[in-house]
Amino acid sequence: MKYEAVIGLEVHAELSTKSKIYCSCSTSFGAPINTHTCPVCTGMPGALPVLNKQVVHYAAKMGKATGCTVNKLCKADRKNYFYPDLPKAYQISQFDVPICENGEVFFYVDGEKKSCRLERIHFEEDAGKLLHDEIDGTVVDFNRCGVPLIEMVTKPDLHSSAEAKEFLEMIKTTLSYLDICDCKMEEGSIRCDVNVSIRPEGSEELGTRVEMKNINTFSGAVRAIDYEINRQIEVVEAGGEIQQETRRWDDVKLKNTVMRTKEDAQDYRYFPDPDLIAVEISDEWMQQIESEIPELPISRYERYLNEYGMTAMEARLISDSFAKAELLDAAAKQVKPKAAANWILSDISKYLNDKAVELPDTKLTADKLVDLIRLIEAGTISGAAGKKVLPAMFETDETVEAIVERMGLKQVSDEGAILAIVQEVIAKNEKAVADFKAGKNVTGFLVGQCMKASKGQGNPQIINKLIAQELAKL
Repeated sequence: MKYEAVIGLEVHAELSTKSKIYCSCSTSFGAPINTHTCPVCTGMPGALPVLNKQVVHYAAKMGKATGCTVNKLCKADRKNYFYPDLPKAYQISQFDVPICENGEVFFYVDGEKKSCRLERIHFEEDAGKLLHDEIDGTVVDFNRCGVPLIEMVTKPDLHSSAEAKEFLEMIKTTLSYLDICDCKMEEGSIRCDVNVSIRPEGSEELGTRVEMKNINTFSGAVRAIDYEINRQIEVVEAGGEIQQETRRWDDVKLKNTVMRTKEDAQDYRYFPDPDLIAVEISDEWMQQIESEIPELPISRYERYLNEYGMTAMEARLISDSFAKAELLDAAAKQVKPKAAANWILSDISKYLNDKAVELPDTKLTADKLVDLIRLIEAGTISGAAGKKVLPAMFETDETVEAIVERMGLKQVSDEGAILAIVQEVIAKNEKAVADFKAGKNVTGFLVGQCMKASKGQGNPQIINKLIAQELAKL
């Protein structure tokens, strides 16, 4: 029998606020254990939370970007459960009235456009972190307690690990575009839980779902989903039944194990948090939120395909980066989009990767890129010289013309001056002349010699033309 997988995701993203969701403790990553804590985030009796307004702003922003209805009136709820990393034995989250509901995320898989509905987006506080050590045992670090999260819960609309991965990539890119999450996977800024079930192909009835936790990378999500699909198929075909349970994914052993059995919303005994008032978003505030949303990655990707004539890979590589997309669109207003895209995809990306820096942290601007392209198109410098100019464009405030002048890279296009070089090179290379007369192609060799003689400043097009003219006279 053939089976269809049905997958839902719960994606947690840490918001890029400077302080925590209900207190003024810092959210910065990597501080010594338990140094970013206070009575509020460690759950001390009598400590009262105060909601960080920026959390609401960011959550609503993600909601609008994903087509959600943003509830202008919502509330906070207590989700009751106990783990050592949650000292007050409840998490402040949202239950029946989340800030955002009923959205949809579009993405591409192998050239086919897909979508996944979002059931809800809600804000909540993160828990602490258990640090296990063979010598010291287990230590609880509460620095992460109270770091603001948004949780994005999908409908069961995904049917393969490939679809899940592309959905997660689109969520990550959208968060980056909105500048509300630093998206550092290695620091746990984005994490996800996965719900997987199977059903006979063609069936509409949902199977029993299994939740997997502890998934910290998108590639790990792919491995976890594929493993769980195969595990469930093996259980069913052996005559067994799938149990509703939560399992822990081990990305080293590439297997999952049972954490706990059936768990539903009633197990958490949600109730409105009595220490927090309702959240109201005014019309003016909503307008401000909407005004901050840029053209989103899926729109840019499709526009690059349709208007700029880029390949799917080129469009994806640029639209995945907000900074690169902004650079391209600004440059494309003045030069051909393809010319700007070629530089961004090749030498600009290589520089950023080699130096491990982000584009906004450099001196490169769209105007500088336009000036470079125009100098090359005008024949003022060669493409090879442009590559030499580029590092200084990243690192200094000099104009491109000033860099070219300082480095002595201006291309010689005076035909009289180049003719003298061509004639001298031909005169010095008798073997090349003999080879030419014997029917061999020596143009490439002679062009190289002329470029060397001109210290790389001769216009190669003019050199080619004059070499052809001089050889024709022999």
